[in-house]
Amino acid sequence: MQQTTRAQQTRRNAAYVTFVAASAAVAGLLTPLAADAASSGPAPSLTWTACEGGGLDPRQQCATLSVPMDYADPGGPKIDIALSRIPSEKPSARRGALLMIPGGPGGDSLADPSRKGGKLPRPVREAYDLIGFAPRGNAPSTPVSCAIDHSDLSLTKLRPWPAPDGSVARNMATARRLSDACARSGDPLLRHISTKNNARDIDRIRAALGERKLSAWGVSYGTYIADAYLQLFPKRTDRVVLDSNDHPDPVRAERAWLAAFEAGVEDTFPDFAAWASRPGNPYRLAGTAAEVRPLFLRLAARLDREPIPWPGANPEELNGNVLRQTMLDSFYDPEDYPVLAKLILAARKGTVPPAPQAPPDSVLRNYAAVGAATICNDAAWPHSAEAYQKDVDASRVTYPLTAGMPRNAMVCAAWPWQPQEPPVRVTDRGPSNILLVQNERDVATPLSGAVKLREALGRRAVMVTNGSTGHGAYLDNGTACGDRLVSRFLTTGERPAQDIHCR
Repeated sequence: MQQTTRAQQTRRNAAYVTFVAASAAVAGLLTPLAADAASSGPAPSLTWTACEGGGLDPRQQCATLSVPMDYADPGGPKIDIALSRIPSEKPSARRGALLMIPGGPGGDSLADPSRKGGKLPRPVREAYDLIGFAPRGNAPSTPVSCAIDHSDLSLTKLRPWPAPDGSVARNMATARRLSDACARSGDPLLRHISTKNNARDIDRIRAALGERKLSAWGVSYGTYIADAYLQLFPKRTDRVVLDSNDHPDPVRAERAWLAAFEAGVEDTFPDFAAWASRPGNPYRLAGTAAEVRPLFLRLAARLDREPIPWPGANPEELNGNVLRQTMLDSFYDPEDYPVLAKLILAARKGTVPPAPQAPPDSVLRNYAAVGAATICNDAAWPHSAEAYQKDVDASRVTYPLTAGMPRNAMVCAAWPWQPQEPPVRVTDRGPSNILLVQNERDVATPLSGAVKLREALGRRAVMVTNGSTGHGAYLDNGTACGDRLVSRFLTTGERPAQDIHCR
């Protein structure tokens, strides 16, 4: 067994953080009055102190910002938003603040000024204060939690994998249990976690930083938050990078953010198959790439029928859906292909590797509560098992690798509250200050969704498409060409004259 690197473990934890996968989307236009009201009143001052935790740049500082829990009642109860920053390395070259908007929902960017910031070219680090934050509900901001049982915290429960025969009955029961666990908490904040309110919080952050305009780098679900901010506060945006982009319509019948896995897996599997059949690969699965897909499908079907006990794992067996979920997790980054290949090799022998480590249940409960509240508050979901069964049956035929999961019932199928606001519509109205960067093969936010977002933004955006594989494009799984173009845009404002492809 190879030793797990810090980066690999971080990505595996991130899989739990982003349990809704490509995540939720943005929703509806507010009137200018409502947008202005989100930031009315004097801007609060921030007190920056040393950050807790290890592995951070010693220059990173932390602060807490108080914001309304309910923006419809700005004088009512307040919640805290945790912030971090590393100041510009060259004040004379400073342009402003670059907010790093995390994925999820359930992720935070508090460590990003240190970790991602260290990868940024010096001109970018000189041009901006690098800002991270924990979105509302995410600890160490004012946290929410649902008393979810340990067994329901497994990703095969949080992601709605159907039963081996395709039935959704268990998924509907899981949705009711998770929903009841959240309702029992009695936490009023659960009703006020949404993409729109995240955007409003960002404008409070902008004001507290003393910035007239804010630049942003949003990744994955963070692109939806950024889209919302671009629609609600267009005149307060400077340079905006949207990285690994979600589909712009979160409320279409296929529930776009979850359905994205159908295309994402199909886009990525050939790359995995080529790697898994390469001569000299110590984890080689087959002699040719064409053999890998049927091998995987046969093994998943066998594990559906005959699970292998897996002590210490959650669930404590290796079944077909655990194998499929491991496929999703491993496709986020090609460096994690060995995780899936080793599991396949072990399962074919009737054995299992050591059980994977997961974050503590308390952390997972926080992630799960934030994710559930966001996706369920952003848009209403069907509550009928029949609607999901029909979609799952169709998906299993067309996309056998994902076995119907992307069309199935999440916790939102039993969510006790209705969305409080209409959905946001991403449009081409506003300043032309957006650069999209997208990998061709991305399991969570596939290129097809990014193309739809690019079309919706129209003249406001230009898109850089990388001929590469993995989730997270800029300074991660993209290309040197793409990285140069994004860095140039952040530093100088210069974008390509038209959409461009980088190989």
